[in-house]
Amino acid sequence: MTHADRAPGAPRTGRPRRAASALAAALACAALAAGCGIRSTSVPVDAGAAPSRVPCRLSSGGASTEALDGIRADVYLVCASQLVTVERTVPVPDTGSDRLLVARVLLDEVRSPPAADERRAGFTTAVPSDLRVTGGRAGDPAGTLRLNIQPEDLSAEALAQLVCTYAENKVLVSAGTVVLGGPGNYAPRGYLCTAETKARPRDVPTLGAVELR
Repeated sequence: MTHADRAPGAPRTGRPRRAASALAAALACAALAAGCGIRSTSVPVDAGAAPSRVPCRLSSGGASTEALDGIRADVYLVCASQLVTVERTVPVPDTGSDRLLVARVLLDEVRSPPAADERRAGFTTAVPSDLRVTGGRAGDPAGTLRLNIQPEDLSAEALAQLVCTYAENKVLVSAGTVVLGGPGNYAPRGYLCTAETKARPRDVPTLGAVELR
C-alpha cells in the first residue's frame, strides 16, 4: 500500500511507532531515576542541627595562672541562655569563715566582665556592676545577706547567677538555701539553685519569705 492508498486518519506503523515507544521508555526512566541507576540529588537530607558556634567551654590553657593566696571557686556565668560554671581563684583564705567577706569576693567575681578567653567562649554576665552586698540586720534570719537592690528587681539571669554562685559555698548556705534580702523592709527570702535553675535561669525557684526568728 502506498501513501496515496492509505485511508485518511489510519495510524502510521513501523519506525515512527518504535521511535515513540523508545521516547516513552526514556521519559519513564527519567521519572524513576533511582530505578535506572541514577542517584537523585534533589532530595534534602536532614543532617541534624547545625553545630553551635558558641562552645561554652574554656580551653585548658585558659585558666588563670596568677598566684593568689586564696581558694578555687565556681562562678556561674550565662552562656547559650544557660548557667555554666567557670573556675576562678578568689582571694579568700582556705579556712575562710567570714561570710560577708566570702559573699563580697564572689559577688565581685560574678559581676565583673568576663575575661577575654571567656568572652570568646560565649560567656557573659547579667549581674549589674553596681550591685553590693552587706550582712543581715537585727531580727533577720541567720545567714541573711542584704543587697542594695531588691533581689526581685534584678533580672532573672542576674539573680540566678548570684544564687547559684553563693550556693556553691557552704558558708553562704543556710538551711539549704541562700537567704537574700534587699534595702527595704521586706522580709528576706530563701532561694534555691536547682538543675532547672541552671538550665532555665529565667525561672529561679524561691521558697517564699523566710520566717523571722
